[in-house]
Order: sequence, then C-alpha cells, then structure tokens
Amino acid sequence: PSTPQKPSASASPSLRPLLPLKPTHLVAFSHRFFGLSPVLVRSLVMTNHAAFAAEDAVTAVAAPAQPGRHFASFPPRRARDCRKASLGRMDLATSAVVMAGSLLDSMKASSPRHAMSPTGADQEEWIENHPSALEWFEGVLAAAEGKQIVMFLDYDGTLSPIVEDPDRAVMTEEMREAVRGVAQHFPTAIVSGRCRDKVFNFVKLEELYYAGSHGMDIKGPTKVSNHKAKADEVLCQPATKFLPVIQKVYKTLTAKMESIPGAMVENNKFCLSVHFRCVEEAEWDALGREVKAVLDVYEDLEITEGRKVLEIRPTIEWHKGKALLFLLECLGFAGRGDVFPIYIGDDRTDEDAFEV
Repeated sequence: PSTPQKPSASASPSLRPLLPLKPTHLVAFSHRFFGLSPVLVRSLVMTNHAAFAAEDAVTAVAAPAQPGRHFASFPPRRARDCRKASLGRMDLATSAVVMAGSLLDSMKASSPRHAMSPTGADQEEWIENHPSALEWFEGVLAAAEGKQIVMFLDYDGTLSPIVEDPDRAVMTEEMREAVRGVAQHFPTAIVSGRCRDKVFNFVKLEELYYAGSHGMDIKGPTKVSNHKAKADEVLCQPATKFLPVIQKVYKTLTAKMESIPGAMVENNKFCLSVHFRCVEEAEWDALGREVKAVLDVYEDLEITEGRKVLEIRPTIEWHKGKALLFLLECLGFAGRGDVFPIYIGDDRTDEDAFEV
C-alpha cells in the first residue's frame, strides 16, 4: 500500500516473527523442518532501532523436506524467456510511479521514526490475528508435514543488521553458518534489492541461488548441491534492455545528490537505490523532489519506497514475488501442493513475495 493501513481485525491469521532474524531461528528451521503450503506472515518487526508497523516489514514461513530427499532438475528457463514474460505483462498505467505531491508523505510512511505498535485492547486483538511464528512453531510444523521446504531470504535487515552505510551491512559468521546449514537440507535463495554480485560478496556461499535487483538478476548455485536446477549460469535477467537508461539516471542522480548531505545513490545494476538514512528529515522533501524531477522524463522507470530508501526500477511486472515463482519453476516445484515455501523479509519490497 502507498500509505500505512491499520491491520484489520477480520484479516486471516498470519504469523509475526521477530527480526532481525537470529541464526538460531534458521538452525531451528533446519533441525525441525524436513517438505510445504505457504503461510503468510505480516509481522511486527523488531530491529535494533525501532518497532515498525506491519506494512513496513513482513516475514513469511514455509516448509520442509525429508532428510536425504533430493530435488527435481528441471531445465531452467533461459533469460530471454523470463524477459519476454515480464515485458509481455508491462502495464505503465498501473505502475507504482509516485505522483506529484505524495512522495514526501510516502517517504515518511515508509520510514517511521518511532515505534508504531498497538496498545491495550488493540494490541491484544492485533496479536491474536498475527500470532508469533516462533510461539506457533508446532502448528507450522504440522502444516508442513510431508511437504518440501524451499527457503527464500531477504538480506538487509534480515540476515544482516540495518546500518547507516549500506556497504558495511555484513553478516556474522554465525549467521553464515546457519544459512549454510539450511541450504544443506533445503533449496535456498537470497532475494534482495541489492546488486546480485554485491549480495554474493556479503554472503559468500556458492551453494545458494541469488536473486538481486529485486529479482531482476537471478543466478543458480556455482557449487555442487542437492538442489541445483542447473550448473553455474544466469537464469533470468528480464530488464537487460533498461541497463543503458539506468546507468544514465545513476550518473544524473549521483550528481544531484551531492548537494544533499548524507544522501547516497547505490547502483544495483538493474535498479538504483537512493538512501536517505543519514539525511536530516528537513531535507527529505528536497531529496524527493530532486529524484522525482530526474525520473519525470523517463517513462520506463518508476519510484517505490522502502525504509529510508527510494528505489528506481524499470516499469515491468517483475519483482521479488515473480523471482520466487520463477525459482520454484526452475526447481520443478511450480503448481505442486506438496511444496512449502518459506520467505523471510523485513521491508515493503518483500510484500510482493508475501502476496505471492
């Protein structure tokens, strides 16, 4: 949603885990889960900085496979196939481009400065409709019984802490070992808005799938594992034709942001991130106006908001949710009722995956 909405009391029950994710949580998954039907998680997320509203952070749970169980080796679709699929569904009229006058409000809504958790009776009602994934772990296990788990993990704020300098968002060795352990049992993918190569350099695990640029750059494992769809190769890059314009906008935005202290433009190959975590709130409006002014002349690009970041992406129907579906298909799990995907994430861009 473009503006925060209070969780509805009539919403179907879902799960609210606590973030940042701890390595022990992943260890618990790998020890307790072995096959999946998806369980959506709209979470009240706890970070090192504040508690954010459910709209600003989400997490989902999925399921396991039996020990020693191996996975189908469907030939993955080539990059041109996913590119054709995404372009064929492009809809500029319904894209998420921010309209004039609404960007500052959207930036504030996506980047709350204080805890926004409900209190009193509202809190009890909210918790009843959003039970803890950890407190209800046995129920999740029951739902996952006999199903194949596939694990999808966001990176920033999930496997690593949120930090002021995005280039220093490193994961701990303990977390790396936990992810490695999970990948030994289940097909595991990192799905991030970051450039795929940058995420790989943070995680440093060759047995995983990596979906960078919000799923617009997907590559399979480079190391032998039980879960490979095919050897080292790029599986999907649906936004390749936008690379020249993205690079042009990157240079323009970088120059524009030099006048705003604390602003940073990150080149994530198929998308751009304008970080304003270190920008004084009084400057947010000026930053938003500068970004929008640059994007106004590029109809093929759109702006979406995350926590203290503006994302510039191609206007194609491709996001983290599409990446999740694509990877399930590559692994031979598409349309199967015995698959239980787990997705864990903490920001608004993860909503696309939760919706799927």
